[in-house]
Amino acid sequence: MGTAERREAPAESATAQVTARPHAEGRGSRGGGAAPDTARGAGGSGGRASYRPLWVEEPARRRRMPDPVRTAAVRAVLLIAVTLIQAMVAFLCTLAESWLAFPMVISSVVSTVLATWGVLDVWVTRQVWNQRNGVVSAPSSTARTLRRERRRARRRQRAADRAQARIRRRGGAGQLSHP
Repeated sequence: MGTAERREAPAESATAQVTARPHAEGRGSRGGGAAPDTARGAGGSGGRASYRPLWVEEPARRRRMPDPVRTAAVRAVLLIAVTLIQAMVAFLCTLAESWLAFPMVISSVVSTVLATWGVLDVWVTRQVWNQRNGVVSAPSSTARTLRRERRRARRRQRAADRAQARIRRRGGAGQLSHP
């Protein structure tokens, strides 16, 4: 499914929900089996008013970002916002020929460096999170296969440890020779 198809699919389903909902509510358990027009009356003035929600919740188009990545992104957005404000103040102070222009330009440069660091922090945090937790989106994911293999190895190791503990508990009984 291409990008354009993915973008259109949720919108079509949301439209179908919005158009289908008023008809379904008109025939609900409270309204009996009457049609929507007869339940409201001829001009909409008689009977009860039909309930229409203010908004229709749509399913999320993307998965939620992991917590460490989200905190890094919020930090980066705040740094960028402060940098833009400082740059604007520096520009306005320069136009006004104020003494504050030079310190503001210097602080804007420092803030630009910090904002760049913040954006790089988001990128690095996202890469580290993906590397640690694996790619879960693809069914034949390499990370999933590796996790399965690690789990099997751990189970085998625990079974071997249990067998060794059982032999030690018996005190070596049943062995043909002692080392």
